[in-house]
Amino acid sequence: MLSKAHLKTMFRLILLVLLVGSCTTDDIKPALSLTSDSTSLSEDNGTLIVTATLNSESSSAVSIPIVLTGTATANSDYSVSATEIAIAAGSTSGNITITGLQDMEIEGIETLIVGLGNVNEFLVLSDSTVTIEVLDDDSDSDGDGVLDANDDCPDVVGDVENNGCPFLGFLINEVNYDPAADLAGDANGDGTREPNEDEFIEFFNSGPELDLSGYTISDADQLRHTFPAGTILPVNGVLVVFGGGTPTGNFGGALVQTASEGLLNMSNAGDFMTIADPSGNVVLTFDIEPLSNNPNESYTRNPDLTGDFVQHAGIDEANGALFSPGTKLDGTNF
Repeated sequence: MLSKAHLKTMFRLILLVLLVGSCTTDDIKPALSLTSDSTSLSEDNGTLIVTATLNSESSSAVSIPIVLTGTATANSDYSVSATEIAIAAGSTSGNITITGLQDMEIEGIETLIVGLGNVNEFLVLSDSTVTIEVLDDDSDSDGDGVLDANDDCPDVVGDVENNGCPFLGFLINEVNYDPAADLAGDANGDGTREPNEDEFIEFFNSGPELDLSGYTISDADQLRHTFPAGTILPVNGVLVVFGGGTPTGNFGGALVQTASEGLLNMSNAGDFMTIADPSGNVVLTFDIEPLSNNPNESYTRNPDLTGDFVQHAGIDEANGALFSPGTKLDGTNF
């Protein structure tokens, strides 16, 4: 007869056999981890790969659902190739690709957190989420609301309507008071050189849309031109007033008028031109006296809009041209 001690030992052995027999490798969950080949993503079409890895080969194909959170917005800041990571049978890993999406908004660095969805059939390791910084390549150095990529004056606070440059106001950019002799002086392009008709003043509106209806141009002696009703000069618009004739050509798309009183009559010996609003308030002046040297060409700002007045043909960019009514001094459009 077996003693109590033998019976206890036998019971323990039987229990151990039962426990070992009931615990197979099928009962052990495969371990799962999530990694990325980078922790930052450029919004300018940058890419990175997120990989799900098992600690042993999968006997069948599995899909690992992922969850995307963070301050970055899907389909606006980034796109993802799939919302599940597929691991083929016989493999230990699979991946998806995340791509940055370019925009024109100043957002700063945003975050994208890649996590796991419902993965109860796996043993999730501690590194089960990936945090990614979505980098912003947009900047506005001068803080004027126009991105540097689109800002013509990125270091100077300007106006949104003026591509980030400050408005300069309504100004005179070129004056031709002494047309060259012969056909070379045919500034209005009508095929005839006429000393009064080929005179011109070029105006530029570096500001909001401007209604010039009723504005006037006068020389030292009398009224020379009244801008007709409906003379609207748009933002960065150009207007050329010739002394007369039949101006022929595109003139850079500028508004073109001829002096309503028949001529501008800017004296080579010195004159003083005044532009006034309908109430008589002086808006602009131009003093010919300091420039009265019978140049046989126009005087233009160099550089355009901001520079001092100099003789046109002597500027390298002008390529010898004597004038450029309606365009920049190099002949290109404003």
